[in-house]
Amino acid sequence: MNSPTGTLLTLAWTFGLMSLLAIGGANSTIPEMHRVAVDVHHWMNDTQFADMFAISQLSPGPNVLIVTLIGFHVAGLAGAAVATFAMCGPSAILAYYVSNLLSRSSHSPWPALLQSALVPLSIGLMCASGLILTLTADHSLLAAALTLAAAILTISTRVNPFWLLAAGGALGFAGVL
Repeated sequence: MNSPTGTLLTLAWTFGLMSLLAIGGANSTIPEMHRVAVDVHHWMNDTQFADMFAISQLSPGPNVLIVTLIGFHVAGLAGAAVATFAMCGPSAILAYYVSNLLSRSSHSPWPALLQSALVPLSIGLMCASGLILTLTADHSLLAAALTLAAAILTISTRVNPFWLLAAGGALGFAGVL
């Protein structure tokens, strides 16, 4: 399935299914995106994936931008459009119908139970995403130490994470990392 149409269908199917697993947002599917884009389809390598993630996080707009960048990398503008729609469309339709269902059953205890059950799942998916990105981006002991230090500073202080990202970017640009 190496034809342009086959590639677009692969992007649509891949991100369409992934959108239904994005509990907590698109970033919760980063491990699966990495697995599919790097390990399964070999659309890119670890460094390219990490770079696309960094660009998507530093750019204004939604976190789902990484999907657009992957689609563009794989199949140009058509790939960007297909991947973005596939990632946003199914989950938006599902959210619409679930919100209608929940509003009709507002006196039932199960919507609150369902929402509270999804919180640990979302946190676990986000932690897995952080681990995958750390393993993807950190190619040296110094880079791993910088990642750990940034995580500790983010958790324990009120330092804006942007400054930590800027510092890491400057160190990378300078060739330290």
